[in-house]
Amino acid sequence: MVTTVDLPAAGGFAPALRRLYFVRFAFAIVWAALLFTTTKSGLPPVGVALVILYPLFDVGSAIVDARSSRAAGPARGLYVNMAISLLATVGIAIGSASGIPAVLRVWGAWAIVAGLIQLVVAITRRRMGGQWPMILSGGISVLAGANFVLSAGAANPSLSTVAGYAVLGGIFFLVSAIRLGRTPKAN
Repeated sequence: MVTTVDLPAAGGFAPALRRLYFVRFAFAIVWAALLFTTTKSGLPPVGVALVILYPLFDVGSAIVDARSSRAAGPARGLYVNMAISLLATVGIAIGSASGIPAVLRVWGAWAIVAGLIQLVVAITRRRMGGQWPMILSGGISVLAGANFVLSAGAANPSLSTVAGYAVLGGIFFLVSAIRLGRTPKAN
């Protein structure tokens, strides 16, 4: 499950990774704003579509990341992330029929596992620079995921915390993208 990174080759894919992180930031902000405004009073069809779209976007992002980092070595962690995100998409789609608590439980489990994978991938890439925000993001994702699972049992669960989670994750992607533009020794 560990992704290895050869630093000379990593320098070649850092610009692609940087662009991907900027796109992930923009997507997270727009997605969170849409989710927050459409799910204030429940889980309408647009909200269902949004919560299904997010893990699918994660799959697409992992595909782009794996393709751009191919020369740096195997990207096993990214492939595992793709599989987990596809499972989360199916679980969220099924859970959305039961309501917000089921969505939060599946989302929480996904955030925990995906956060652990992100943490491992970022740690293996740390020498290329710009990965400390991703390391923090992975760790926070694990904690947030546990919070989502616990909050599913609340009297009036809400997806607003999921929107906040996406914003925070987007900010981590932005910071990492900016840091990837610097030389590795500056990171």
